[in-house]
Amino acid sequence: MLEVLRRIIQEVNGARNLDVALSTMVRRIRKAMHTDVCSFYLHDAELGQLVLMETIGLRTQAVGQVTLPQGEGLVGLVASREEPLNLEDAQAHPHFRYFEATGEERYSSFLGVPIIHQRRTLGVLVVQQAEKRRYDEEDEAFLVTMAAQLAGVLAHALATGSFTRPSLDGQAMFTGVAASPGMAIGEVVVIAPPADLNSVPDLIPADVDYEITRLREAIDRVREEIRSAGERLASRISAQELALFEVYQQMLGEAALSQEVVKRIREGQWAPGALADVVRRHVQYLERVDDDYLRERAADVRDLGRRVLAHLQEETPQTPDVYPDSTILVGDEISVAMLGEVPRDKLAGLVSVRGSSTSHVAIIARAMGLPTVLGMVDLPLSRLGGARVVLDGHRGRLFVRPSAELESHYQSLIDEERALAEVLEHEQDLPSRTPDDYDMPLMVNTGLAVEAAASLKNRISGVGLYRTEVPFMITERFPGEQEQTRLYRKQLESFAPLPVVMRTLDIGGDKDLPYFPIEEANPFLGWRGIRVTLDHPEVLMVQLRAMLRASVGLDNLQVLLPMVTNVDEVDDALKLLDRAIIELGEEGVEVNRPRVGVMLEVPATLYQLDALAERVDFFSVGSNDLTQYLLAVDRNNPRVAELYDACHPAVLSAMARLATESAALRMPISVCGELAGDPAGALLLMGMGFNSLSMNAPSLPRVRAAIRRVSLKAARQLVEETLCLDTPAAVRRHLSAQLGEWQLAHLLPPRD
Repeated sequence: MLEVLRRIIQEVNGARNLDVALSTMVRRIRKAMHTDVCSFYLHDAELGQLVLMETIGLRTQAVGQVTLPQGEGLVGLVASREEPLNLEDAQAHPHFRYFEATGEERYSSFLGVPIIHQRRTLGVLVVQQAEKRRYDEEDEAFLVTMAAQLAGVLAHALATGSFTRPSLDGQAMFTGVAASPGMAIGEVVVIAPPADLNSVPDLIPADVDYEITRLREAIDRVREEIRSAGERLASRISAQELALFEVYQQMLGEAALSQEVVKRIREGQWAPGALADVVRRHVQYLERVDDDYLRERAADVRDLGRRVLAHLQEETPQTPDVYPDSTILVGDEISVAMLGEVPRDKLAGLVSVRGSSTSHVAIIARAMGLPTVLGMVDLPLSRLGGARVVLDGHRGRLFVRPSAELESHYQSLIDEERALAEVLEHEQDLPSRTPDDYDMPLMVNTGLAVEAAASLKNRISGVGLYRTEVPFMITERFPGEQEQTRLYRKQLESFAPLPVVMRTLDIGGDKDLPYFPIEEANPFLGWRGIRVTLDHPEVLMVQLRAMLRASVGLDNLQVLLPMVTNVDEVDDALKLLDRAIIELGEEGVEVNRPRVGVMLEVPATLYQLDALAERVDFFSVGSNDLTQYLLAVDRNNPRVAELYDACHPAVLSAMARLATESAALRMPISVCGELAGDPAGALLLMGMGFNSLSMNAPSLPRVRAAIRRVSLKAARQLVEETLCLDTPAAVRRHLSAQLGEWQLAHLLPPRD
């Protein structure tokens, strides 16, 4: 049964569209379970109905016509209870309801299982049989497994609009991980990586004959490459291995490949899209067959397809020459280099299938103030090019082909944000001082060369976090000591005499380097931060020496150690720092020992504050990672991203404890996570007693405005009230209500 299950899943995942997938599934399930009927009912939450959408065994004219409210009939009972129902005599059950259109009066046995995706009922899968039969446990387990598999396929199709409920009007909404706040309305430009068969957009050819000609030219060029390669290797490989090159030539032959691609081009596809579809279909077929030799040929076909596609894409511009005024850049995985291809004045937002809120593209997007949503796994890249969209970076949403009403609503929100930004701009040079004369130092997070340093200096108390990994990410090798020294010197000079907190290289997790990849099953609990650099002291020593050299004569450098778990790690890092100071002194470069801090982001450090305080000069709370680790939630996983909430009572209690214990230790403590950049979060942190807050530059105006309008006494009272609440939702409601009373609701980002 496992082998049957595997084959059905492969066929369903390989189906060209959902209609084919559903048809394939009901037929294969009926055959595998040796039963008379298999049917699929779609749940429409808006109408509160279940609709028969596919069947084998019932009358086909009933498809799309038979509907029943949730809770009505046996199918409705399965949906409302969200559990399987297995009956030997279905008609004897009190919930049985007869539909003449289906012809199901002939069937006695009934087994129905719900199709559930992320706690949401999407439909019901049903098998029936004429003779009385109670399906056994293996049958039930098989159908439950098929329903679970269909859930992902169905959720993707509903999200992408390729399979719509009766009540939908073509507008589709996708959700991902909110990586950079803000909202934008614009036109999609899809960036496809070269020679990626899974990322070729579907386009309609302007000239069919031209598409066919360039396809044949590309195939001829690949044929020539293979012939040349065979000749070069003829003297070094056996005749049997050399025969593979002839197999490749045959695969590229007219009947085997190009004829089918040409047929699709004539039906209305451009050459790359037609090629990708044909190659994928051949690969999926070969991977399913029983013959080992043929299964191995799937890789050959895939390789040939990529070779031909690469030649096609040499003549196919991957990015347009002219970008729309409000470009929403969309891709499978967006790189920093891709950002550089779009004129800054035309780039309105970013959306990516892959990536996370801590990836370097997200960090740069926040620094640029670009609304960004990543990890949008259900995105149909092939059908998005040129589509009008609304991007909501606050909630992590993308609306494709929005209704006029929705677009108007978001346009008003965008206008309000712009108007607010203009109002707040007038007080940005004023101190971040509360009405009862308490100064709350605000600092900025940076990672790139700061062009706006001159305008920022008068508005901040320093740089609370300089991410040194960003320069490492945009090079093709580890930057040398002189190169790093120049970068760090520019940062330190730009903000002098204000302090600049430089975090040592923080890679790992979802941030690796192209020339130093880190592949782990569980990267966020793996080799990252100080763990990596202590294992590679040659990298850390170069970085520390560069920082120290850059600080000569300025003395505004502070060093921050990330991902600390053990006190030993701090001791080892400090020994390397002292060694770097001695080495530079021997070279005639006299430097002062900078202040050193520890990032508190691993829960273990909450219980080692005394020991850490004996060794370092300040603490900095990385609230993003601390929240992630306390809640055991990977915030970059769309399946659980909703559970990530910095306003979780446990997180706020931990933050309050950190502030209180640090004060008792007389240890300066700051926060450099996203909570500090949220106006309500900033007020809570101020009330808890944190000494400074560091955030991305775009967050400064709202946070400053909140602090200038709320007294320290009121903030402390807000903390007391909030810490008594039991759920994140209750905390959010209370914060929103309180800021509303203070007439500061306009400072909060839009929320549901």
